[in-house]
Amino acid sequence: MAASCPIGVFDSGYGGLTVFRSIAEALPQYDYLYLGDNARAPYGNRSFDTVHQYTLECVEWFFRMGCQLVVVACNTASAKALRTIQQNDLPRIAPQNRVLGVIRPTAEVIGNYTKTRSVGVLGTKGTVNSNSYQIEINKFFPDVKVHQLACPMWVPLVEYGEYRSPGADYFVQKYLDELLAYAPDIDTILLACTHYPLLMEKIKKHLPDHITVVPQGGLVAASLTDYLQRHTEIESLLTRKSEKRFFTTDDTADFDNHATNFFGAMVRSSHLHL
Repeated sequence: MAASCPIGVFDSGYGGLTVFRSIAEALPQYDYLYLGDNARAPYGNRSFDTVHQYTLECVEWFFRMGCQLVVVACNTASAKALRTIQQNDLPRIAPQNRVLGVIRPTAEVIGNYTKTRSVGVLGTKGTVNSNSYQIEINKFFPDVKVHQLACPMWVPLVEYGEYRSPGADYFVQKYLDELLAYAPDIDTILLACTHYPLLMEKIKKHLPDHITVVPQGGLVAASLTDYLQRHTEIESLLTRKSEKRFFTTDDTADFDNHATNFFGAMVRSSHLHL
């Protein structure tokens, strides 16, 4: 693998494929490796130390596979592990490599969408409890009010393929009503979980027309494009055969079945034992 230098894209499961899809559409020329740590998912309710351990193990695998740039396309891992990996682990294990997340690229532009200066952030319990979005958004837009809400039923609805079912409407409306009840001035809602774009149709159905719903994939892809333009020392190393390889730590047939829905194209994965 020494001659290959793909971009690594990591998630605890399937959700990161919605981000990967946007990245691959924006930057189709590069090679990619995607890893879903499905055997240990979900990460959302695990401790900071556990998420850090799992994420670091996966990042180290990417490095062994020749990746010098890894995108952590998982909000929970970005919230609970990314900073420690960037500040403590990378200088020790691979100072020339880079690991990027999804929170900062989102936070630095989300304020441009709101006129009322009031933004809703919907995510997993782990992401919301980390308060990462509140902190990061206020660095770039100190005048924006951030209202966070965990939506614990949304990921299971997507994972079990129920996101199109009539029953999903109940839980979609339940959380949206709760968010708008305590923050009625919200005009922008950020989907701070990579599973949630699959619920986009129902989310828009249960919101007033004046509220903009923002998924992360396009924002992260645009940020990565800009990053590579600014960091030619990394970009020049990337191999360009437009190859995409998928790995999962769990059952490949199950992964492929679900992953195709997230990625929007047929997926064929290989099993990885960490």
